[in-house]
Amino acid sequence: MDDPADSSSRRDVMKGTVAALVMADSQSSFGAPPRPKTALLLDPLYMQHETGPGHPERPERYAALTEAFTQAGLTKSLSHISPRFATEDEVAACHSHVYIEKVKREIASGARELSTGDTTVSAKSFDVALQATGGILNAVDAVMDGKAGNAFCAVRPPGHHARPEQGMGFCIFNSIAIAARYAQKKHGVGKVLIADWDVHHGNGTQDIFYEDGSVFFFSTHQSPWYPGTGRTDETGQGKGKGCTMNCPFPAGSGRAEIFGAFRKKLALAADSFKPDLVMISAGFDSRLNDPLGQFTLSDPDFVELTKVMLEIAGKHASGRLVSVLEGGYNLSGLASAATAHVKALAQA
Repeated sequence: MDDPADSSSRRDVMKGTVAALVMADSQSSFGAPPRPKTALLLDPLYMQHETGPGHPERPERYAALTEAFTQAGLTKSLSHISPRFATEDEVAACHSHVYIEKVKREIASGARELSTGDTTVSAKSFDVALQATGGILNAVDAVMDGKAGNAFCAVRPPGHHARPEQGMGFCIFNSIAIAARYAQKKHGVGKVLIADWDVHHGNGTQDIFYEDGSVFFFSTHQSPWYPGTGRTDETGQGKGKGCTMNCPFPAGSGRAEIFGAFRKKLALAADSFKPDLVMISAGFDSRLNDPLGQFTLSDPDFVELTKVMLEIAGKHASGRLVSVLEGGYNLSGLASAATAHVKALAQA
């Protein structure tokens, strides 16, 4: 029979051995630093872009997101990104200085709508637009520097309709396009993939990169619908030939069409393009019951779309992904869909 003292000694040795193995295991398969959290850009200053009674792109959109994210625990569990003013030189990566000055001058003069198109503005809109863009640039910094695994930017005003010389479709500056250029200039990113699931075609983003070749633009959108662009034969020109892919669908389209395009067409295109950074123009007006769209996506559909984008980012871009709010005008629908999207990002 074993001596009790010997048995106790052996148990102590075994405990020490197991502890050492656990420690060694945590330093090998689990020893890498914890994956950085999803980061969230959410700031009440984005309510200061006032569009007036009855306008669909209203400050209440931000309030609805904030309430939903808070109730879901996301504002506490996620890391936070602060806004900043984008410099005019940063904005000029995608817009001319003439256009920037026009926007500044018209807003300062008290204009209620930009002369370039259907974009309502107020006294603080120029500053808010700069801080929306600058906040997204901070999100790019956080993801590229490894401080965040991915990021969602809940900004107003939206941006994907803004062209180099024209604000339109509620958009002043094309923030996601500026952020793509910033990633290339500041962080040496070679190729950027921008996928746009807003119900409206991101004509501004397409125009900015149409002859570029270093940014791949992919869009699913309702057609015929505002702004009337985004045909399948719009595929890019010059160096950008083949770097634009449009998937227009009729009213009533939903998961089968849109998820199918992301899974079958975008994933294959990404394998060929091999982006170093993945970005999403996350418009939730493609959700069922949005007043400005007639698509039928559900919250689980947005989760599945997010997973496709995360897979692409994981395969080609070391997981680096920045998502930017675009449309979404049914307040409860916007809140629930965006919450599902951000939860999916956080679970990656």
